[in-house]
Amino acid sequence: MSTATTEDIRTLQETIVRELPRWIEEQPALRQRLIEALSEAPPQAEGAKPTLPRMTYEEFLEWADEDTWAEWVDGEVIVLSPASTRHQDIADLLTSVLRMYVDSRELGRVISAPFQMKLERGREPDLLFVAREHLGRLLESRLDGPADLVVEIASPDSIARDRGEKFYEYEAGGVREYWLIDPDRRWAEFYHLGEDGRYRTAFAEAEGVYHSEVLPCFWLRVEWLWQEPLPLVEDVILEVGGEEYARWLLERLRQRGFLPPAGE
Repeated sequence: MSTATTEDIRTLQETIVRELPRWIEEQPALRQRLIEALSEAPPQAEGAKPTLPRMTYEEFLEWADEDTWAEWVDGEVIVLSPASTRHQDIADLLTSVLRMYVDSRELGRVISAPFQMKLERGREPDLLFVAREHLGRLLESRLDGPADLVVEIASPDSIARDRGEKFYEYEAGGVREYWLIDPDRRWAEFYHLGEDGRYRTAFAEAEGVYHSEVLPCFWLRVEWLWQEPLPLVEDVILEVGGEEYARWLLERLRQRGFLPPAGE
């Protein structure tokens, strides 16, 4: 029986990477089985997580679909753990509030995961905001360059990555504002990018009011994130957006015929 050489193994890996998108297209159930296998299989070595064969970023984008929770790091595909209910609830609250606020003032776009932001590596933040003047970076399949604001909601297996690798990648990549929310510790950190290209802590507390630098006049009461149950989106956006948001909402309701025109 012949023994596979290193070249044989490399050729096999390249074939898998090249043919995998076609296999998945022909067998849709294959993608989910791969994700489940990567999430549940024992690690190959102590402290290591299983990954797909190495691939280029373009191959990764072809392989991944809109439901794939994964990141591209130096040629490796890192499959992310499923989000907890609490994680998702906070993400939904922030996405809804920020999207309403941004849309009402025509500030840009708010996009929630899964969606790629390509800096040196391909990351998938929980939430990102792209200012109107930078919408040219927004492509169909990814954000090609830094978001103006990135939000990461930490989980036990992601906190080291969010505070370590991603912190420095976002800093080096030019993300102007970075929010790190830790529901388990009930702690929130907010960073602004200084003129020297380094992050500076703007706010780090369990409660209190944080004022964004990137989103004009936007503020967030941190303890809202720890409430059980979370506050209603409508209550938060009306408090944060104030009279300006209320006027915008009334005008939208009039345009849609839910309210009579002003003055009637």
